[in-house]
Amino acid sequence: MERVTTLSDLRTAETRGGNVRFVAKDAEGNEYTTFREEIGERARRLQGRRVRISYHEVLRGQYTNVYLDEVVALDPEAATAEPGGGPSHDTDPQEAAWRTAVEAAPWLVGKPDGQVDPEELYEKLKPFEERVAADIEAGRQE
Repeated sequence: MERVTTLSDLRTAETRGGNVRFVAKDAEGNEYTTFREEIGERARRLQGRRVRISYHEVLRGQYTNVYLDEVVALDPEAATAEPGGGPSHDTDPQEAAWRTAVEAAPWLVGKPDGQVDPEELYEKLKPFEERVAADIEAGRQE
């Protein structure tokens, strides 16, 4: 999922395991979490600027966790501050493809309201993930 917004705040916190958790907040008050340092640092540099945020949501029990996948500057001044002058292409195609497959899971499996056997879920998602990864790689080579 994507959203165009202004980054208003970025907080960091150390987890019990010693990892750093970055929490970015947009102008509408939505919060996005990442443990990936390069994404968190990019968000820190882009505070107060218009950005396109890519994120995904994961339902954990009664809570929905919102994970920040990418932050891209939209205004020209911020774009020149980005290494390479534009969007990040450091996301691994397999990782991006798996996130896409997980988001598409209810439609691929056809059981959005019911339980799905893990084996059946994997058998449906893995071929989709492989096709998405191949498409990403082909797009990078063009």
